[in-house]
Amino acid sequence: MNILFLTLVKIKSLSERGIYTDLLRKFKEEGNEVFVVSPSERRDKKSTFLSKDEGVSILNVRTFNLQKTNIVEKGIGTLAIEFQYLNAIKKHFSTVKFDLVLYSTPPITFSKVISFVKKRDNAYAYLLLKDIFPQNAVDMKMLKKGGALHKMFLKKERRLYALSDTIGCMSEANRKYVITHNPTIEPKKVEINPNSISAITNIQTLGENQSIKAKYGLPLDKKVFVYGGNLGKPQGLDFLLETITATTNSKVFFLVVGSGTEYNRIYKWFQTNQPKNAKLLAGLPKQDYDLLLNACDVGLIFLHKDFTIPNFPSRLLSYLEMRMPVIAATDVHTDIGSVIEKNKCGFRVESGDIEGMKSAIDIICDDNNQYDVMKENAWNLLQREYDVKYSYNLINDKLINV
Repeated sequence: MNILFLTLVKIKSLSERGIYTDLLRKFKEEGNEVFVVSPSERRDKKSTFLSKDEGVSILNVRTFNLQKTNIVEKGIGTLAIEFQYLNAIKKHFSTVKFDLVLYSTPPITFSKVISFVKKRDNAYAYLLLKDIFPQNAVDMKMLKKGGALHKMFLKKERRLYALSDTIGCMSEANRKYVITHNPTIEPKKVEINPNSISAITNIQTLGENQSIKAKYGLPLDKKVFVYGGNLGKPQGLDFLLETITATTNSKVFFLVVGSGTEYNRIYKWFQTNQPKNAKLLAGLPKQDYDLLLNACDVGLIFLHKDFTIPNFPSRLLSYLEMRMPVIAATDVHTDIGSVIEKNKCGFRVESGDIEGMKSAIDIICDDNNQYDVMKENAWNLLQREYDVKYSYNLINDKLINV
């Protein structure tokens, strides 16, 4: 079968690891032909080009800057991208008949592309819902509820959902949210298809971990609690900084590593406060980040307390892969903390509950037996529920039974 994947993620090779590349690699391994459409931003100074990587066709389409740019260009780019992708597909894939068009949110502006491929090829349309927009922007006060832009994006969201033959949600809370807030959608076409990866067993020796910790100036005699990933407003990182300040447990050291719109503010906070129990690192290449992550002890997830949508950050999978207990400090609507506690691999804390956060940290630090059990539970949860084979089978079954 021919699989078309539309994404805003820059994909250059399927050898890269991630929730999308792992899934596409699985499709390729099962004998399918894979075609990827990915952006080449204006700052890259490249025209649209088609390349082959181990038999996979990757079409990099010239777009406006979509990441780390001003709100005006990002908005224009998000609206223009469906026309840019559509024109590129018509030009470069005119003779390819697709059986499946697979796409993720963000963005919600692929409707014209999906509609074209469905009509031309009678393709099955499968949405991997990773982001509920525009409500997330309303929650973060980036869009005014009921305003012209909000109404326009709501229309596009509904159009995208209507075009999709199946909507794969990250968790049960996501599935319920979509059904509840979109009464025109048939509930049977909304299913749970969580973030998934092809996990790698990568157990570093004590000596290797100590060497990595020394490289980055991390203490050898403390448990390193790591927050890794995007440093942006949706993460509600003020509570992370409050946690660093309020934690007096001498067995704890915090590592913050990543990039994003809040990085400069957090950097200034570190420069001003000079915390002795924490360190900030800029984002690292994936391979270096994985080695560093494997040397850490506990994973941290933060989400802004004002969210009304149930986010489910994919960084959970990185922590589980490294056999790390996880503390999720989130809003009350997401179920990521419930999943962690149900599977006994960490704790959930409501964002802003500093006493609850300190208690969770102390339990992990002071009970080594429970800590070891949580480590194994983390790995088992990943293997049981977030293996890429599960996501592949869900999608492939739709094509077999269509």
